[in-house]
Amino acid sequence: MKVALNDNNRTNFPNLALMKLAAHHKAKGDDVEWYMPLRSRFYDRVYTSKVFTFTPTDSLWGNVIKGGTGYNLFNTLPEKIEHTCPDYSLYPEFKKALGFLTRGCPNKCKWCVVPKKEGNIKPNADIEEFLNNRKSAVLMDNNVLASEHGLKQIEKIINLKIKVDFNQGLDARIIAENKQIARLLSKTKWINFIRMACDHKEQMSNVEKALQNLNEFGVKNYRIFIYMLVTDLDDALERALFLRKLNTVPFAQPYRDLENNVPPSTEQRRFARWVNHKAIFKTVDWNEYV
Repeated sequence: MKVALNDNNRTNFPNLALMKLAAHHKAKGDDVEWYMPLRSRFYDRVYTSKVFTFTPTDSLWGNVIKGGTGYNLFNTLPEKIEHTCPDYSLYPEFKKALGFLTRGCPNKCKWCVVPKKEGNIKPNADIEEFLNNRKSAVLMDNNVLASEHGLKQIEKIINLKIKVDFNQGLDARIIAENKQIARLLSKTKWINFIRMACDHKEQMSNVEKALQNLNEFGVKNYRIFIYMLVTDLDDALERALFLRKLNTVPFAQPYRDLENNVPPSTEQRRFARWVNHKAIFKTVDWNEYV
């Protein structure tokens, strides 16, 4: 069988589903390559994956199977393929392991598709399932600290001396409430940052307490990367100034209404550019920037 893969994401980040599909088909002896339009009539099957709904959809020919949130929330990989070690040769420049220790999230944030797509949090994999002898891993769990399995996996990561990045962030509320989890995170080797979120001003107290707990075990605030959802600008400004004062690394993300297909406003985009340009953010106030 001749199989083609199409990464419709238009980003430089590897597509995990396509990597698993490639590994599965290669193990069966199938020929696998990136989709090329001029060869489309030779393909027996084409897999295309799209993460973001706002990404333009590629026009493809042949027996096309679509997957990913950008196409459909509920088209998932078969269990056997889900637990296949990814084919890292698809993205040779990416030297880290990639995967999910857990799936789902117990929170029901109105702007997040995870509860609809994956449901409540549940165990997904052991780190060694997809580590492939690599010494660092990017983990895409949505709320790993809310899972007993996830916490045990972090302990295993510490014992294996693997550097990690939970790139979707950690729940500040859990770190604020549990000093032992803060202690566990302080023993973990991080690729760059510990990530968490402060998406509305009611979360500021939790973030501050989480930072205090991490500080107690030697983690400095400049090692904390904090996602900021930008909806109401006054709310976002209060959070941005709060995070700047704490010497963390905020990263603003303009809110996109996926259900109604409403893109971020010009002001939300401008605000995000101000926050994310660190030289400007640290020296120029928002009113001056405007």
